[in-house]
Amino acid sequence: MVSPSTMKAVRESGAVPNAEYVLEVENVRKEFPGVLALDNVQFKLRRGTVHALMGENGAGKSTLMKIIAGIYTPDSGSFKLRGVDIRLTSPLDALENGIAMIHQELNLMGPMTVAENIWIRREPKNTWGFISHSEMRSRTEDLLKRLNIDIDPMVEVGTLSVANRQMVEIAKAVSFNSDVLIMDEPTSALTEKEVAHLFSIIKALKAQGKGIIYITHKMSELFDIADEVSVFRDGRYIATKLSTEVKRDDIIRMMVGREITQMFPKETVPIGNVKLSVKGLTLNGVFKDVTFDVREGEILGIAGLVGSGRSNIAETLFGVTPASSGTIEIDGKQIEIKSPGMAMKNGMAFLTEDRKDTGCFLLLDIQDNTQMAVLQNRYVNYGFVQQAQLSNDSQAMAQTLRVRTPDMQEPIMNLSGGNQQKVLIARWLLTKPRILILDEPTRGIDVGAKAEIHRLVSELAGQGVAVIMISSEMPEVLGMSDRIMVVHEGRVTGFLDRKDADQVKIMELASH
Repeated sequence: MVSPSTMKAVRESGAVPNAEYVLEVENVRKEFPGVLALDNVQFKLRRGTVHALMGENGAGKSTLMKIIAGIYTPDSGSFKLRGVDIRLTSPLDALENGIAMIHQELNLMGPMTVAENIWIRREPKNTWGFISHSEMRSRTEDLLKRLNIDIDPMVEVGTLSVANRQMVEIAKAVSFNSDVLIMDEPTSALTEKEVAHLFSIIKALKAQGKGIIYITHKMSELFDIADEVSVFRDGRYIATKLSTEVKRDDIIRMMVGREITQMFPKETVPIGNVKLSVKGLTLNGVFKDVTFDVREGEILGIAGLVGSGRSNIAETLFGVTPASSGTIEIDGKQIEIKSPGMAMKNGMAFLTEDRKDTGCFLLLDIQDNTQMAVLQNRYVNYGFVQQAQLSNDSQAMAQTLRVRTPDMQEPIMNLSGGNQQKVLIARWLLTKPRILILDEPTRGIDVGAKAEIHRLVSELAGQGVAVIMISSEMPEVLGMSDRIMVVHEGRVTGFLDRKDADQVKIMELASH
């Protein structure tokens, strides 16, 4: 087996075998305490192709990618890079040998500039051994220009939008002249225009002979960009197919091992009295004069392009950022919501779109994360927590949402992003809310879990809960909403009833 340093030297010399596959993985096994994450799996990546990796949350996709990227060490198995056996012992080994991973949760340093983030630990030096900022800027400008990315190299990353930070991550990966690029849910926060730009970059990288591993839960992307697709289920390799050989339902069957008969199980339920009434809600500089009602049993979808102000409206309703003006009424009574605690006391629950920064307590376990929102109400008697009942209900909710974990004491940071999302949903469902605000509830969630979450939301509406659901996925908005409110640049541009709504009408209002 070739060592990473020898492999690096071989790569730099150009004496690399002209192998059909840039990466080959055979019989890889990885076990964590209580969980067999990978069970003798295989994976092969051809040069100049995009290979989609599909599977439910917990199927083993991210674990395998972290092994390929040198983050985890496999218990057994073999790897070939450009036809040569190799074992990578660290992320730096992987990078130096041409493997770069763009994580779903972005890992850039906000206070540093774009150029500093891209060239960290590799900064160009001047004659005296100091960092040459002019050379670093010039290199960054050339790199961004080559990728058709319009970002100032000297701007701080923390001031950039999520979409632009994603582009910086891609530029950083390309700067290593990587032959293998791993992209984990790269479009989860991008608009359609930004996705098109990303796909043009991917096609250019393909033309340069790069191999791209593409992890996504969006079926449409698979058929737009992928040449091949491999499916994993429960830590096992299922099959590899050309994307032209399979249809959406074939992929779903391989992923979940069963039929998904109804993706959007929207039930027709009685719509009751107005539960939440919002009039003239304004947050200076962000959104203005937002007015709407939500009734008992109704699911109000909120649609709009990324940056339209959808999430800001949700945060203001929940008291994260109190409104500058306007009124909020619950059951006809005006309520001044200045904090999330005040919102919760009035029966509101809010699932944030950013599970990493504002959702999960990453150092705590699943049990603590699940019970975090109910410790001051339903499970407290005379100042004492009813821990047994709380533990039982938390576990039952985790089982209902099919959270893949050995036990409830597992640190939540060890879960996949999709399973973290399920824990957050479990947290808020335990509060038995009367008004439920869901911001991107199925982002990063596999198709099986999506259908389960949609069923739960529909059941809650049937119990009289007023639901507000924000989603960037048009089929989800159309499939689950009784009415749709469309937002553009901080203004409500229109409402559509379920029977009248379609994608064209929503997009017309979203760009109005």
